[in-house]
Amino acid sequence: MSAALLAIVVLAAQHGEGKYGNPADLESYIARLADPARDAWQKPDAVVKALDLRPGQTACDIGAGPGYFTLRLAAAVGTKGRVYGVDVEPVILGALRDRLEAARLTNVTPVLAVGADPLLGDGLCDLVLVVDSYHHFPERVKYLRRLARSLKSGGRIVNIDYEKKPTPVGPPLDHRISREKFVSEAKQAGLGVVAEPALLPYQYFVVLAPVR
Repeated sequence: MSAALLAIVVLAAQHGEGKYGNPADLESYIARLADPARDAWQKPDAVVKALDLRPGQTACDIGAGPGYFTLRLAAAVGTKGRVYGVDVEPVILGALRDRLEAARLTNVTPVLAVGADPLLGDGLCDLVLVVDSYHHFPERVKYLRRLARSLKSGGRIVNIDYEKKPTPVGPPLDHRISREKFVSEAKQAGLGVVAEPALLPYQYFVVLAPVR
């Protein structure tokens, strides 16, 4: 992490929990999000394989954090593809930029979003990926409709989030959205379930598409 970014992290930590519900200690939070030990239960390579992305496609990573999935999506779509790494927290997006620079990736565009809008163009994404972030969304049904606008024809939205039951990792139970509630809200947003890969021990993995 750059010295300037570290200074911002420290300042943010001194002012309590952030506007969007992230922990006050952003430096530790960023380290947890990018920790390779997470691979044992998050299974990122298996997840990306299941997403079935093709070279040249566009993937949009909502709540990208420091790029745990973003960098893997960039490899999946290749140099002719594009990944948009979207986050609302400037400090965390700065950590993503640092990782992109270190990896010399040129097919990723960081996007500083606002709380109610990912600021993605309409018809932009072949895939919208949301991992462990859905419970942060304001007006969740409205936000899903906004994400659906960003899909290309045939595009998909994928939500991976914690089951609403005790697990060794994850947020407090009262922060979690159950799979059933998520699917219900997706239906209200005009989205239907098209697949549910059974890959992850603590999380549901739901693939959605607009209902025509």
